[in-house]
Amino acid sequence: MAPKPPPGTSARAWDGVTPALSEWVLDAVASMGFTRMTPVQASAIPLFMAHKDVVVEAVTGSGKTLSFLIPVVEKLLRLEEPLKKHHVGAIIISPTRELASQIYNVLTSLLAFHPPSAAGLKPSDEDDDAPRQKFPSSTLKVVPQLLLGGSTTPAEDLSTFLKRSPNLLVSTPGRLLELLSSPHVHCPQSSFEMLVMDEADRLLDLGFKDTLQNILRRLPKQRRTGLFSASVSEAVDQIVRVGLRNPVKVLVKVKGTSGVQDKRTPASLQMTYLTAPPTHKFPAIKHILYSLEPAPQKTIMFVSTCSGVDYLSAILPSIIGDDFQLIPLHGKHQANVREKNFNRFVNSHTPAILLTTDVASRGLDIPSVDVVIQIDPPSDPKTFIHRCGRAGRAGRKGLSVVLLHPGREEDYVNFLEVRKTPVAPYPHTLTITDADAAAATETARKAVLADRALHDRGQKAFVSWFRSYSKHQASSIFRVADLDWEGLGNAWGLLKLPKMPELRNFQGDRTLGVKLDWENYAYKDKQREKRRKEQVQENAENGVADDQAAGKKRSSESVAWSRNLDNRNKKLKRREAKQARQQKDKWEKMTEEERQKVLETEKMLEQIRVKNEEERLLRRAAKDKESKATGGDDDEFEGFD
Repeated sequence: MAPKPPPGTSARAWDGVTPALSEWVLDAVASMGFTRMTPVQASAIPLFMAHKDVVVEAVTGSGKTLSFLIPVVEKLLRLEEPLKKHHVGAIIISPTRELASQIYNVLTSLLAFHPPSAAGLKPSDEDDDAPRQKFPSSTLKVVPQLLLGGSTTPAEDLSTFLKRSPNLLVSTPGRLLELLSSPHVHCPQSSFEMLVMDEADRLLDLGFKDTLQNILRRLPKQRRTGLFSASVSEAVDQIVRVGLRNPVKVLVKVKGTSGVQDKRTPASLQMTYLTAPPTHKFPAIKHILYSLEPAPQKTIMFVSTCSGVDYLSAILPSIIGDDFQLIPLHGKHQANVREKNFNRFVNSHTPAILLTTDVASRGLDIPSVDVVIQIDPPSDPKTFIHRCGRAGRAGRKGLSVVLLHPGREEDYVNFLEVRKTPVAPYPHTLTITDADAAAATETARKAVLADRALHDRGQKAFVSWFRSYSKHQASSIFRVADLDWEGLGNAWGLLKLPKMPELRNFQGDRTLGVKLDWENYAYKDKQREKRRKEQVQENAENGVADDQAAGKKRSSESVAWSRNLDNRNKKLKRREAKQARQQKDKWEKMTEEERQKVLETEKMLEQIRVKNEEERLLRRAAKDKESKATGGDDDEFEGFD
């Protein structure tokens, strides 16, 4: 058993909590290596155990999970008598399957120190020669059940519930609602005690509101409720809807280096940005991974779309090299694939990279993540801190890097500073040449040329990436008009730019300088290649007729050119009018609070634009002067341990 600190040695001593924690809980946290409580645990646990509703906002990686698990478990074990069969005493809701699984694993690790609960966790059909301790039916114990959509069916979950009669549910919203809709599941006022919503702001976002409200209708109003997140303040206006009564707000912040400005990320996390043109991004990532000392063992790279993960997971390994195992993960993977890939990354004993979307940005406590690289800045700015917070958890040093294009995207730095999420320039000098960029493009294209299916995947990924980029909330910073289309196409290793309405007036080289015999460009999959050749043959047989039809069409267009131009102009005006109507309707449907938020964001962006126009030249001049004077940056990264 791990040694426990002497009683009363610290205000954050586990044995100093009032009401006092059970002895087995003290044994459990000591064995887990927690010699004393984190600030959020010291603040939240006594309040939640003392029958208070709590709203807990603390930086990511600060120990929030135990802050609600310990009070929930203690409450269920201090009831006067066990709950009736098929009655639920507490529920913990998580926005994602991965986070729900993680919470459940921490819970079972905790309950392993409570003999009656531990005995119930062991499957009855397990082949174990060790004698199993039996406890009277009147013994209080915690019986948890994990509910995840996709891994099991609702019928299987209900069957497990009826068989085991759990009193604590850990679940994602959709599957929980399905279970609570059954007449066999009971949450009456007499038995239901506590509700916890982890990553509360995301649970209250669009897409979760309706499900959450339906869940709350099935729960008694007289209960203890806890909201836990790294950014609860983003959703304070929703608290009334989830039924908290006079909640106590626990706010744990980290002081900035100046000691004045509050930060929303751990002090152990070094948050940086790096500007690089599109073709230099992937060589820069390789340079970061190979230049850091010690070498990162676990790295997370974020991109904006699922199809981007699918495509980049095929070309990045050839660019980065074989020293890192690259593992893809996104929300459109089947549940078993997501679980398998997530576990591969978590349990990897060699340097590994998790290439993922924002599905992995929230709540997950992946052990020992050294580096977070944001290839694409998130469309929702509040997601930024959650992405960065995958590293630098629980006091461990970490590094995050967001990649930005030179020019207007650099305004994102000031935008983040206004949002109390300051980022500093990447502390190491990177020397990426055009030759390095060209070599990376050539390497990516070599992989694409080996299989036409990868070309198709790249075209789809590029279009989806652009759509995500065009919907960025800070649209005045991330402007479509500023994009370097040829540079982006080359960076992605594309063989040509895809057909997109936005490229209708593009005057550059759509072929990206690639000369290819498209007719003989084959799929690796033999069946798919056979179907493609059959289609090519069919087109060849109809080629004359098609050419004649195309000629007639071109002739018709040339004769009526002015009329076609007028029609296009009319269509464009109709589209613009439609968009204006849609914007007006959207504005009218907003609440006054939502309108105020939009106006505040626009005002903030305008202030940033004015400020940056004045500061950009001064900042660059100062940077050049400092570089010449010092020959480099003295702010060296000190490692991860």
